[in-house]
Amino acid sequence: MKNVRFLILTLALSLSLAACGGSGGTELTVFAAASMQETLTEIGGNYQKDHPSITLVFNFDSSGALKTQIEEGAECDIFISAGRKQMDDLDASVGPAVNADAPAQEEETLDLVDSNSRFNLLENKVALAVPEGNPAGIQGYGDLAARLEAGDILLAIGNSDVPVGQYTQKLFAYYGLDEEALVANRVLTYGSNVKEVTTQVAEGTVDCGIIYATDAFSAGLETVDTATADMCGQVIYPAAALKNSKNPKEAQAFLDYLRTPGAGAVLESVGFTPLG
Repeated sequence: MKNVRFLILTLALSLSLAACGGSGGTELTVFAAASMQETLTEIGGNYQKDHPSITLVFNFDSSGALKTQIEEGAECDIFISAGRKQMDDLDASVGPAVNADAPAQEEETLDLVDSNSRFNLLENKVALAVPEGNPAGIQGYGDLAARLEAGDILLAIGNSDVPVGQYTQKLFAYYGLDEEALVANRVLTYGSNVKEVTTQVAEGTVDCGIIYATDAFSAGLETVDTATADMCGQVIYPAAALKNSKNPKEAQAFLDYLRTPGAGAVLESVGFTPLG
């Protein structure tokens, strides 16, 4: 139900912005990681107050799904990813050889990102979240690893094609866990984006889930541990305009706004660390 309410809120915001902007306004389409749904919706509303001629249309989903939509020609002015790999795959200035999670020969890097507009917007943390009251009594990542091997808990994680799932795979490697063996032992469930994993934890259908700290905060979930950079790397969200944007000046103006103290305060309010 919470995801439905946010989708309704996002749709209502887009409709209200269109009504205010009128036929002579400019529409900006922003593709953003699902974990930014609450904060970016609020930031968009604040931006609209000072820029009534701009209509912001948001598309929130997993970074992998958004990247695929962009590759397939979806109209998009700005992309904000929850992982550098998804942005790198669209940015020819980076090149496939330095993509962190894929060998060069496996994936072609497309020339779709305006590299001059690209910057690291914020940092998040990978959190181990539990349902209300922590019924399974999970103490942290070390305890999680031991109990997964023992087969006495159920963990929700993101699919391997989304950033939160990729960070989780690094955590498994850090603790020497074999994901295939865990799947065979039926101690894992999956979500196609971080919101789906968060919902499983919030509804208590699993004992715990690996999500972002900001999603745990927004959902009112208890976090029993957060991963260090040594465990799974930094969780960096890059932002950039796309080369095929029909409104490059307006796209750059909104990207600039995301780096202001006002936008930063909204991001900080749920646990993001602004970097821009």
